[in-house]
Amino acid sequence: MKIKELRDMTNEELSSKLKALKQELLNLRFSNATGQLANPMQINVCKKDIARVKTILTEREMKNKGRA
Repeated sequence: MKIKELRDMTNEELSSKLKALKQELLNLRFSNATGQLANPMQINVCKKDIARVKTILTEREMKNKGRA
């Protein structure tokens, strides 16, 4: 997922995206544990996407605190 795509999303969309990514990570971990995951690098990609979403949410939170 591109950072530009994430920055264009609203906070609500980012929150729902974060929830979906966490669920995807859970499913990937289960698949990996059972040996059904073809590409284990998907786990790392998912973790990085989660980090990107959290970073943007934190940036926006800090930006809003600075204004208040």
